[in-house]
Amino acid sequence: MSTPLREQAHLWQAPALGDVEMLHARYIQQRFAPHVHEGYVFTVIESGAQRFWHRGSEHLAPVGSMVLINPDELHTGATAHEAGWRYRGFYPEHERVTGVLDELELGRHGLPRFKDSVIQDPALAATFSHLHRLSESCASALEQQTAWRQAVLALVQRHGHCAEPVAPGNEPLAVARARELLESQLADPPSLEALAAAVNLSPFHFARVFRQATGLPPHAWLKQRRLARARELLKCGQSVLEVAFTLGFADQSHLSRQFKQAYGVPPGAYRQACLNLA
Repeated sequence: MSTPLREQAHLWQAPALGDVEMLHARYIQQRFAPHVHEGYVFTVIESGAQRFWHRGSEHLAPVGSMVLINPDELHTGATAHEAGWRYRGFYPEHERVTGVLDELELGRHGLPRFKDSVIQDPALAATFSHLHRLSESCASALEQQTAWRQAVLALVQRHGHCAEPVAPGNEPLAVARARELLESQLADPPSLEALAAAVNLSPFHFARVFRQATGLPPHAWLKQRRLARARELLKCGQSVLEVAFTLGFADQSHLSRQFKQAYGVPPGAYRQACLNLA
């Protein structure tokens, strides 16, 4: 006998993203009465389908699609599938969106507006789903803030009204200083916004010049440096638990997963092999 589906909803604010509201929900019987939001609504439909009224007509959002609602636009919401619909929702105030564009000097055209209520863009949906999971799992502010800017820029460029940003220039001193800061704070890294402020660049511009110079976004570069430092400490005989704690991994298993993905062997086996060679 199959277990009946239950409605579930997890709502939170993302501190790393200026308290953008996030919702991960499955609804079956829920029917949203006509309402508006002061900010934007971006949702990714993970399963099932949603139907809703918006801008004078009915719309269907199937699995894999995204729903885009501009600020102050009246809309409803209900299921269009016997199993309901599961989705990941973002509810940013308009300043959280325009701020990203301002960092790249693209905000002079005013508040971005999206003309389509439902879009089919698998790559963009995957980008927003990944960002949502980063927030839900409390990933570092550095990673969340980078992912947020990339997602918003891609959304506005593909489905709103936005010019192309100027190509990032070379900022060798800023990149070198940022690398020093990250290297000195492996266990408790600064956020993207704090890093950018330290080198006198806007966060998005900094993220772009850093990637151009290193080939990696700041959070990925930090991950590589953590793993390289972990190898050094393991070679010196430190335990896996000590290394995980020293370098700011969530726990020993977190270090073990990332270490094996990078080097093909668990950190304990790597440590033991190095000790056997000593």
